Amino acid sequence: MNDKDILELKNMIDINNIPNHVAVIMDGNGRWAKKRSLPRTVGHQEGMKRVVEIVEVAKKLNIKYLSLYAFSTENWKRPKEEIDGIMKILVYYIRNELEKIHKNNIKIQIMGNINRLPKTPREEVLKAVEKTKDNTDMVLNIGLNYGGKDDIIRGVKNILKDIKMGKINEEDIDVELFSNYLYTKNMPDPDLLIRPSGELRLSNFMLYQMAYTEFWFSDIFWPDFKEEHFYKAIIDYQKRNRRFGGI
Repeated sequence: MNDKDILELKNMIDINNIPNHVAVIMDGNGRWAKKRSLPRTVGHQEGMKRVVEIVEVAKKLNIKYLSLYAFSTENWKRPKEEIDGIMKILVYYIRNELEKIHKNNIKIQIMGNINRLPKTPREEVLKAVEKTKDNTDMVLNIGLNYGGKDDIIRGVKNILKDIKMGKINEEDIDVELFSNYLYTKNMPDPDLLIRPSGELRLSNFMLYQMAYTEFWFSDIFWPDFKEEHFYKAIIDYQKRNRRFGGI
């Protein structure tokens, strides 16, 4: 697709109906590499380039929250060599892109238990969170060692602790209160979920938060997911009638 076609797509977007929160399952890196007879880590490297591009596109569209599924609680089942490669790529891009992210007034937020991450990536992630904590233009919410079921169980355990400590009563528990015990506390639920790669499932991503999220699927592997595909997802989202259980 040439620049003119991409611009035409962008101009089709209704700036008054931009999703407040977009979530992305960045899937297909390994299969993209395998298709080219390349190591899976090369696919992850290429996929990280798309992260940089899509963050820029989302910022230009004035999307306030962008949640990216980077590494799940189930991804530890992968070969150690691949996991080590993913962690090295994570460190490299934090070190190379953090200053740019900070200058663009983007706040980095992490959902997931990062205590399991190796020392260097964990420290780099914490530095990024600290450096950008006061930024206000957009929240870049990254799922690292994240699972939707784990998120819910963690919330239940913390609610039980607060009940035992007398901080809340059982009668106080409702949807809004429970949401405040999840990693996405103080964030709105996703309006739109984008999943490339041809898979048609949530893969344990933000299960509680996506009760009324609109889904957009594509057969394109994440390393091939470009600006124009993001625009197509937004345009399709804007055609939908979101009733939230009403008429």
